[in-house]
Amino acid sequence: MTNILIIDDEKEICESIKMILEYEDYEVDYSTDSSQGLNKLLSGNFDAVLLDIQMPGKNGFEVLQEISQNDILTNVIIISAYGNVENAIKATKYGAFDFIEKPIDRDKLLISVRNAVEQTKLKRENLNLKDSSELSNKIIGESKAVKRIFSVIDTVSRTDARVLITGENGTGKELVARAIHEKSARSKNNFVEVNCAAIPEELIESELFGHIKGAFTGAVQNRMGKFEKAHKGTLFLDEIGDMSLQAQAKALRAIENGTIERVGSEKKIQVDVRIIAATNKDLQKEIKEGRFREDLYHRINVIPIVVPPLRERSEDIPLLVRHFTDLLSLQNNFPKKEFTEDAIAMLRKAEWRGNIRELRNFIERAMILIPDKKISAEAIKDYLPLPSLTDDNLFNIRNSFQEFKEKSEKAFIIKQLEANSWNISKTAEILDIQRSHLYNKMKKYNISKE
Repeated sequence: MTNILIIDDEKEICESIKMILEYEDYEVDYSTDSSQGLNKLLSGNFDAVLLDIQMPGKNGFEVLQEISQNDILTNVIIISAYGNVENAIKATKYGAFDFIEKPIDRDKLLISVRNAVEQTKLKRENLNLKDSSELSNKIIGESKAVKRIFSVIDTVSRTDARVLITGENGTGKELVARAIHEKSARSKNNFVEVNCAAIPEELIESELFGHIKGAFTGAVQNRMGKFEKAHKGTLFLDEIGDMSLQAQAKALRAIENGTIERVGSEKKIQVDVRIIAATNKDLQKEIKEGRFREDLYHRINVIPIVVPPLRERSEDIPLLVRHFTDLLSLQNNFPKKEFTEDAIAMLRKAEWRGNIRELRNFIERAMILIPDKKISAEAIKDYLPLPSLTDDNLFNIRNSFQEFKEKSEKAFIIKQLEANSWNISKTAEILDIQRSHLYNKMKKYNISKE
């Protein structure tokens, strides 16, 4: 529903405008006192305001100034019988969206209100997108491991040193790279990301260095590569461990010389790029097995940053849960929800093999599927990730199954003994086992007639 507020000391005008707007399905409220109207604005959520200038107490210009000072996100349309140029200029100076003279023309009123409402909603959407983006790119945590990463980011961002970020999938390596860029002197220029694992081997060179028209089939025009796009900024080579050896050689040359050549061209292009690389692979092992160049490794590994898996920083899970509930509520227009303490305690015990990415997906799933405003441990237990089947876990599963079988067998034997008035021979015959075998079972399970 679209909400409109009218502030005018003449009740008849308020009622007249209200009737016009309600006919067009607007939700309308009004106040004939400017101070009361301002209070409604501060406590409500209005998409547009129709404001008179000449009123007892605070006049329209004073109300307009207070709207601006209190950062109330709405558009104000001035309505006045004093429609001179001076008032119109003054209203615009104070931030008014439009100026309408009395007596009010119905068509002009509806057009102005519609435009004001659309712009207000657009402003709110942009603000939500900005807030969402800032939340999405924020590193969350207060553990010692995260504090160490913050410290390294603060130090290295003041330089142009190359950085190699390592860690499991889903740990937040890209967030670390973005944080370094945003704190650096290059922050006003591009942060360009290349996912080396997602680009086919035959296209990685074109992606990195660009190509000229006719360089290969399908190259119908010149194309700028990622190195050029990141000029004066930062190039983030994500999953660099998956880059082909041929592309590694060219990337090494570009890093060493600060020049590139587009595919199909011999013209050298100067590039000023800060390199941040990331991988989930053990590059030392990749070097030994001939899949990664040792000289490239030493070029990119000036400042190493290791991002720990979530299982090694479980104390950050409560903060992450609150962060993701806020973020997802904002992004998806979900109602605010909260995980109870027992639910968070349960989340801290889960494995999270997919790390922070898996936790985020779980929070989103729970917020969608669980209708409660307070999400409890009981509500989430069926949605938690299964434990990985390590040897220890398999041993525990086997032990649990064996225990279940033994308990079931004991209960069955007791039931048969009771049904046969504890006659051992008859019970053994029904169970189709020897008496000695039944005695052994009774001894094993400590079964006796009391």
